[in-house]
Amino acid sequence: MDMVSNNTQEIADRALRRERIFQDHVDLFSESDEYLFGRFRLPQAVLIDLCNYLEPALRSHTHRSNPVPPHVQVLSTLGFLATGSFQRELGDRVGISQPSISRALPRVVDAINQLATQYIKCPYTAEEQVTVKRGFHLIAGLPNTIDAIDCTHVRIKAPSPDSFPYLNRKQYHSINVQLICDSNNHLLNVVSRFPRGAHNSYIFQNSSVGTRLEQGAADDAWLIGDRGYALAPWLMTPLTNPQTPREVSYNQMHARTRSTIERTIGILKGRWMCLDTAGGKLLYKPEKVCRIIMACCVLHNIAMKRGVPLAHHAS
Repeated sequence: MDMVSNNTQEIADRALRRERIFQDHVDLFSESDEYLFGRFRLPQAVLIDLCNYLEPALRSHTHRSNPVPPHVQVLSTLGFLATGSFQRELGDRVGISQPSISRALPRVVDAINQLATQYIKCPYTAEEQVTVKRGFHLIAGLPNTIDAIDCTHVRIKAPSPDSFPYLNRKQYHSINVQLICDSNNHLLNVVSRFPRGAHNSYIFQNSSVGTRLEQGAADDAWLIGDRGYALAPWLMTPLTNPQTPREVSYNQMHARTRSTIERTIGILKGRWMCLDTAGGKLLYKPEKVCRIIMACCVLHNIAMKRGVPLAHHAS
């Protein structure tokens, strides 16, 4: 009798937990923007739109008993991307366990990446290029600048069996990510498939942007890069040893203009801490890390286009 009673009570408790979790799912979007910013890095309006965008891709994965709703998958993934770790309090709040987050993460990441061509793209038309050039010119007066380029490390767990190509000069394993941005910190191109052993210039030469520029795609326009890149008709780098006032002035203009990509990287990693060394290292295979990086870049551009400030979640 006791066993039957205990089983009945356990079933009742389980049903109550499910009901409470469902209520939490419903109530979560009624939280303040401050709460949502702190945990998901986006305000309510953007979160709702994002969940609506991703729902069709995620709905097909929930045809089972007691499925995790798509918006809960999205929120739990954003919580992970924002911190780089599973937060038990957040899991309890959205009603999802760590194993469930692990299963949801690749699905949500892949769904976000389906939006990449919509949100990450270079200015191809003449009108778009004029707008980008004007934005860069306003920074320091450097003419005809269309992009700023740099690479950044994303720390990963040492992959096996061959981890050496991923070991960087600071003696930790990482992916070397190429990022290109405009003057408003929007990402125009992302390459996240190379280990840290790949040099910046090698990644650029083997990227679609590098190939197009080699073929003469840029007319009277150039990228801005640091000394890690080779000087080319379409890529301006700082002078190694400026002598004349004009050369010194050029380097100063170049540095101020190029700071745009440094600021963009700071915003990207400040918003999605899973990419920053302060958030630890990503404990996944390189291929999965590359997809996570791209998803964060898509989310970065969504946030920038919607005017989401970084200050709300600087903590």
